Amino acid sequence: MATYKPVVVQAFPKLGERITKDTAYWRGYKTPVQIKEFGAINKIDFSPVPPYNYAVTASSRIHIYGRYSQEPIKTFSRFKDAAYCATYRDDGNLLVAGSEEGSIHLFDVSGRAPLRQFDGHTKPVHVVGFLSDKYRVFSGGDDYSSNLWDIASATEIASYSEHTDYVRCGCASKVNADVFITGSYDHTVKLFDARTKSSVMTIEHGQPVESVLLFPSGGLLVSAGGRYVKVWDVLKGGQLLVSLKNHHKTVTCLCLNSSGQRLLSGSLDRHVKIYSTTSYKVVHSFNYATSILSLALSPEDETIVVGMTNGVLSVKHKKPEERKEKSQKKRQPAYRTYVKGRTYMPKQEDFCVSKPVKRVLRKYDKLLKSFQSSKALDAVLEPPIRLYTPEVTVAVMQELHRRGTLRSALAGRDEKQINLLLTFVARRVIEPRFTPVLVTVADMITDIYQPVVGQSAIVDRQFLRLQEAIGKEIDYQEELLEVLGMMDTLFATFTEKRATYLEENKSNGLTETIETNMNN
Repeated sequence: MATYKPVVVQAFPKLGERITKDTAYWRGYKTPVQIKEFGAINKIDFSPVPPYNYAVTASSRIHIYGRYSQEPIKTFSRFKDAAYCATYRDDGNLLVAGSEEGSIHLFDVSGRAPLRQFDGHTKPVHVVGFLSDKYRVFSGGDDYSSNLWDIASATEIASYSEHTDYVRCGCASKVNADVFITGSYDHTVKLFDARTKSSVMTIEHGQPVESVLLFPSGGLLVSAGGRYVKVWDVLKGGQLLVSLKNHHKTVTCLCLNSSGQRLLSGSLDRHVKIYSTTSYKVVHSFNYATSILSLALSPEDETIVVGMTNGVLSVKHKKPEERKEKSQKKRQPAYRTYVKGRTYMPKQEDFCVSKPVKRVLRKYDKLLKSFQSSKALDAVLEPPIRLYTPEVTVAVMQELHRRGTLRSALAGRDEKQINLLLTFVARRVIEPRFTPVLVTVADMITDIYQPVVGQSAIVDRQFLRLQEAIGKEIDYQEELLEVLGMMDTLFATFTEKRATYLEENKSNGLTETIETNMNN
């Protein structure tokens, strides 16, 4: 009796993910550490000086975390209501924050009580920051105004009421100590100069602006609002350089890495996209559990911190570089010890003893071996095989068809089993690698269960899905044939032109040769 041969599952090439330098670099971060805050996290800001602590603004508190600490090392809670946009000064000594009641608080990082309180806004202040001279603070609020404050005297220097909706984001120039930028829900980004009485530039973003970012050189400005991230050339009067639409929902935050070569954007679609600032193409992306409100990258790119709407703070640290240390290992046997005798060729008088190899059959192979066709088909329709290795399911169907028992294996099934079969066929029949087998299976199922059509709404729905999938595929094939015909016509035209061009060159060369010989 011949031994049973297991079902041969055809191997198909897999489209592997392209591993780039960026992919390898951004995958080099550890599994995130999650910290629960009291409310949605609206701002994360790293101290620009070592040890690079970061301030997290959530609810009515500002928590200061150490780089590796999971508990706050300091808390500022002198707010009657929600706090917004806690931002460090360039020297890391002062921290400024807005509030729901409309006042701006200035804190010393080493103390607890506010050093200064600026009152002037009539509605909540969502954006605050320091100008690069370190002695002035700018702010923007829901009263549509953008104000400038003097730290020493705690007085208002200037107030600009040019926006027509809430001012929700802003940033200051690191090159010019008098320039700051605000973004508003009126779809505009305005550039202000403290030496003038009005804005010096207005940029129309086209969507409510959620975040703005100025490159360290001061020449390029990035604005985020709606699903768009737009890059503007400030030196050319606000000319649009590129518009990116890689998110599915509103983009809420922006961030640059330390070199300025990578731009990060966070969105309500739970993704952080990383762009190259030379090509503005997405080079990597991170996926998070819920919508993202805030994002920050440490000055040395060692830590990525993301704040989400559910109050969870996700912290990723860079994996340390592996150092190759010379360790005294126990000497292993030489390589020749393991390969000794492998190349030995038996002589004629030698008696060879072969060790029998025991084959372990899978469940469907055991059932096929015992001619249980219906149970073998059930075995490969189980979720782990059906969903993750559909090629095994199709291979068993093909083997049953070769044996001539596929029809009997498909027959005699109840509503649930028919629904499972039709779901698998409707989903996979459009894949070219499975189409030849599954078209035959679909034909048999239709033939067997045609008399019961109309008795079950679930089965009828699956038949309609199968019809729709096959109809769409036929339409695609027809369109592809049309395109193929157009391409054939174009290629034929190119070939004719090239042949004519070559013939003309040959004839011209022959004429010139004859004329030269006659002159000689």
